[in-house]
Amino acid sequence: MGTVRRECTDRILIVGERHLAAVLAGYTRHYNGHRPHQSLDQRPPKPAPHAVDLDAARVHRRPILGGLINEYQTAA
Repeated sequence: MGTVRRECTDRILIVGERHLAAVLAGYTRHYNGHRPHQSLDQRPPKPAPHAVDLDAARVHRRPILGGLINEYQTAA
């Protein structure tokens, strides 16, 4: 609960219950699918299925929650 408050809800103005549900759903997807966790050796709980050589790949930034959080992945 503290993590979602510090990283998300303390930094964005929530305007209603539907908006809160959408924000929390987006943060939950980011938290479980992309954000690194110390207890998992800096891997997300649901990591991407393959590793990529970042020296040879281009990186694409995807803003989450209007740019509050950014996710990075290889570009096609």
